Amino acid sequence: MALLNAYWVKSVVCAISYQTIGRNNMKVEISRRRFLQGSVALSVVGGSALATTSIIADDENKAELSNPSTKKVPTVCGMCVNRCTASANVRRGVVTKLDPSPYFPRSKNMLCARGAAGVHTLYDPDRLRYPLIRTGKRGDGQYRRATWDEAYEYISSKLIKILDEEKDNRSCIGYCAGQGMGEYTYVKFMKNKIGTTNFLNHDTICLRTTVGGYSLTIGAYGIADLDNAHYAILAGANRAEAIMTPDTLDLFKRTRGRGCKLTVVDPRYTMTAAHADTYVAIKPGTDLAFVLALTYQCLVDNTFNRTYVENNFSNFDKYRDHVIKNRYTPEWAQKITGVPASQIRTISREFMANGPRSIYYQGRRTTWAKNDFQLRRAQAIFTALSGSIDVKGGIVFGKKLPLDSHVVTAPLYANAKERIEKNEAAVIASTGSWSAWRGMVVDERTPYPIRAFFVYKQNPMMAVPDTGKTKKMLEKMDLVVVIDTIPGDTAMMADVILPECTYLEREDPLHNHGGIEPAIILRQKVVEPMFDTKPVLEMMHGLGKKLSKPLWEITKKYDEDVQYDLEDLAEGETEEDYYNDNGFDLASDFSQSQEYYNRKMFVPVYGEEAWNTLREKGVFYPDMERSFKKLDNNTYQYYEEDRKFFTTVQLKAEDRQMAIDECVNERDLAELKRVFKTSSRQIECFLGAMERRGIHPMPTWVDNDFVQIPKGRYKFVSGRHAIQTQSSTVNNIMLLELMKENYMWINDKDAKELGIEFGDELEVKSKAATIRIKAYPTIKIIQGIVFYVHGFGANSSALTFGHRNGASDNELIEDRFEPVFGCSIMHDTLVSIKKV
Repeated sequence: MALLNAYWVKSVVCAISYQTIGRNNMKVEISRRRFLQGSVALSVVGGSALATTSIIADDENKAELSNPSTKKVPTVCGMCVNRCTASANVRRGVVTKLDPSPYFPRSKNMLCARGAAGVHTLYDPDRLRYPLIRTGKRGDGQYRRATWDEAYEYISSKLIKILDEEKDNRSCIGYCAGQGMGEYTYVKFMKNKIGTTNFLNHDTICLRTTVGGYSLTIGAYGIADLDNAHYAILAGANRAEAIMTPDTLDLFKRTRGRGCKLTVVDPRYTMTAAHADTYVAIKPGTDLAFVLALTYQCLVDNTFNRTYVENNFSNFDKYRDHVIKNRYTPEWAQKITGVPASQIRTISREFMANGPRSIYYQGRRTTWAKNDFQLRRAQAIFTALSGSIDVKGGIVFGKKLPLDSHVVTAPLYANAKERIEKNEAAVIASTGSWSAWRGMVVDERTPYPIRAFFVYKQNPMMAVPDTGKTKKMLEKMDLVVVIDTIPGDTAMMADVILPECTYLEREDPLHNHGGIEPAIILRQKVVEPMFDTKPVLEMMHGLGKKLSKPLWEITKKYDEDVQYDLEDLAEGETEEDYYNDNGFDLASDFSQSQEYYNRKMFVPVYGEEAWNTLREKGVFYPDMERSFKKLDNNTYQYYEEDRKFFTTVQLKAEDRQMAIDECVNERDLAELKRVFKTSSRQIECFLGAMERRGIHPMPTWVDNDFVQIPKGRYKFVSGRHAIQTQSSTVNNIMLLELMKENYMWINDKDAKELGIEFGDELEVKSKAATIRIKAYPTIKIIQGIVFYVHGFGANSSALTFGHRNGASDNELIEDRFEPVFGCSIMHDTLVSIKKV
């Protein structure tokens, strides 16, 4: 036992530094003891939920431990959305280390700190180990251990009652999911099989305005080809700290006079700004004014790519007149943004001079302000004015490799209603609006009751602005089911917690990575699932088996279409035939293993040999065996240059032959006529459909959309950090050793006026909540603005290491959403500050 514990410490707690142990020996020793024992504050009737002496010493693992072999298993990192490929080192059934894999063009033999710390997700002593059913009040952490059948039965009995009372309106069930490779399976079950329209994902608390703005303007969100750009503007995108990826590092190798001029626009002087050629300190919420002024300057200078515009723009004259007549001058923008007019003119001229290899980076984390949709449209148009769309070094669209499909038979439920918040914004997509949807439930304004809520791979108690409102929403539900790996804040609000095995213990659906160098990647199971945990595919199958017949009886009772069909069955057709043929068996499409479904999607397209390559290397793309080469110690070739997908938009007929016969340089190629995936098949300056919905058809500055900062108040902004992935790594001891808590950045002059010094505890108050956090006075943030990192401040006392480290930004952020897609506004909350 002592040997096992010693091995455990060596392989899993490797992030604990001896320097820290020496500095605070007692605290670290206690943490290590709790780490090994797995003690938590989650109370379970009839025994501790998570208390064992060593999670690798139970009977289930003895056979695995007796196997001395060491193996390497290719897989896909699950620590953030980048999905880098990795190789797991497994010894005696224990994952000892995660190494980067050289085979994937996106991750390029790199694994960041979060990726390396993925081992802790597997061996987290607080991880959920078996199904739990609530025994106390919602939110108090009182649960009892249950079998899977008990958990399914509990969910089934609640849903049967709800759907019977709601006369088979399946939409009385809401559900949400975060981005992940298993999301596909869960959504197919909830949407297609259960039949509810009320889905919420991360889009409207992330980048829906960006994706929507770029898609409606140039046809797709696109990919910033930073590897080949000659000029790039990163606005509010802290790539050096927020997401450490190979393209980020490669970009910084080329800045400061080495091939790509980088301009960083941010109210903070970040690590990204430190790598830039030019830093622009801007007031939050004014980026639209900045981009409109850049556009004005290139229009009056006549420096934009006139041939490209003539061939590929729709309603350009209307937009040019709009920008010039509204006098969106650099001098006008200077008064709003705080950016000198001379700097705006210089940036505009440099950007156009470097086209078609100029990029105004789209952004990954929005929405910042009420005008965010118009900002993203303005960015897309400004980039397109340089001719930098669908060309090397600009914004490209890339390709995806084909895969076969896994068809799920979806019953047609006649009584399911439309989603509740469909009229709360101009365009409510199938992924919904988190703020608008939640607000209708809390305010009891829904057209029909929302009585159950399912959560998978998302933590809305920490992810959605105004945590208090999320809590109220969940308290109104008759049933809350959470699927998770750790007992986070949202799990503590559940009636039933279903423990998912970690990403290292399961195979997930194939991920088709599109881009300049497209590839298919496979997350394979590295070790068998520990304890009584399951992958979401098996959960959907088990729950489907329990629900199918009871819910079928409810459908027969209330669905007139089904009643009519059963009365009119063809000769020889039985009710059971109808039930099976029309998808009412909820479990049938989830009955096989994930490996079976992956094989079914892959082998018919690429064959057995390619399937073996995919499983051996974790990555596949055509001609991989021929084109993959190691060029030096850490540089690899994936695709030969002439086989990469820089330019993929279809050319208009009259220019196709010219592209083959006459194009000798990239500017000629950029200027050819294209067929974009927009309504006009050109780059859209004017959106008539938006105008009919009450939205400005062209990017327009509206003074009232900008939140002014009154005296004595501060505007709060937040952002990501490379050490934390939203709230999913909140309990990861390996990462917490690197960054234990977040601090609030405040300008040193503002801090001096308030008598605040480094490390002082602050009370920060908004309309949504009051939080406490330590101070970080600095010259690296403009006055009137405060900032702290997202992903800290968990309230769940079941998290041994993550409980109340720093503060949660979404407790503080007010519940407001922009009018186009209903996206939560993240950077317009005003706060007051005082030293405690």
